[in-house]
Amino acid sequence: MTRKNLGRATLAALPFVLALLVDLIVFVALKDRLPNRLASHFNAAGEVDGQVDRAVFVLSVAPMLLLLGAMWVLMAVNGKFYGRAHRLLIAGGWGFAAFLGYLMAAVLFVNVDATEGGSAARFPAWHLAVALGSAVLAGALGLLTARLIPGPEDPDAGKTPGEGGRIALADGEVAGWARTTGAWWLPLSSLLLLASAGGLAYAVGWYSATPLFLFALLAVTFSRPHVTVDRRGLTVSGLLPWPRVQVPLERIEAADSREVNAVAEFGGWGYRIRPGRSGFIVRSGEAIVARRTNGRDFIVTVEDSATGAALLNTLVDRRRVGR
Repeated sequence: MTRKNLGRATLAALPFVLALLVDLIVFVALKDRLPNRLASHFNAAGEVDGQVDRAVFVLSVAPMLLLLGAMWVLMAVNGKFYGRAHRLLIAGGWGFAAFLGYLMAAVLFVNVDATEGGSAARFPAWHLAVALGSAVLAGALGLLTARLIPGPEDPDAGKTPGEGGRIALADGEVAGWARTTGAWWLPLSSLLLLASAGGLAYAVGWYSATPLFLFALLAVTFSRPHVTVDRRGLTVSGLLPWPRVQVPLERIEAADSREVNAVAEFGGWGYRIRPGRSGFIVRSGEAIVARRTNGRDFIVTVEDSATGAALLNTLVDRRRVGR
């Protein structure tokens, strides 16, 4: 590991290590005043609806923070996060670690001198507000600290995907290209989300389950996204006419096809937004990369992307010459 990578790894891991140390110190300091079974889960009113053994709580918190720290280190060192995106990655890790670290410590504090099983414990809503405030402050600190160690440079910086191929079309000839993309886990995860929303509605009520239910419906709609290139531009739609994502021809400078790593470049799957780029990422593999006129890239992972990009370039060229 190079010196720069060691610095980036340390910067990414530091907040999670600090959060773990603080939580362990709080646990040791309060251990004699904690019941054997801690109140660990609370409903919207702050009342206890779940308990866990004290040792299990500690043995769960430690691996969770260490695993998250390791994940952030891998993204900081091996991920394709450049410039501002790298700084935001570090800031996000600091904020997330502070948020979780505070919540875990707050759970211990609300259990102090509680009866066995934690039935008398309460989790006031202001703890969530403090946790969010801690996340914002820690994120800002992480953003400032990230400037001390230069982030990796984007090898594609300044390059325009204008060298992509073209498709020969006769004057007045109309052409379009369409593909359905996706991954095996998209329909499965959509069904799981719907089942979770139904279970939450049954256990708690429809009011609490509505956000999850709406998110599940959106996931179902885009479980088999449809990618289209035609005179309107580049369009990604789901099973329903709306919502959809469209980049008109007049906002596209050029297009190309290249391989995309979903985790390394975007940190996951779905509709992703990063500094300088956004996209609909359902898997790693070939993708259409459309450079917008504002300098940002819009990326869609789809099979036969070279043909889609070539047609997109042809249609953009036609529009420029007014044909």
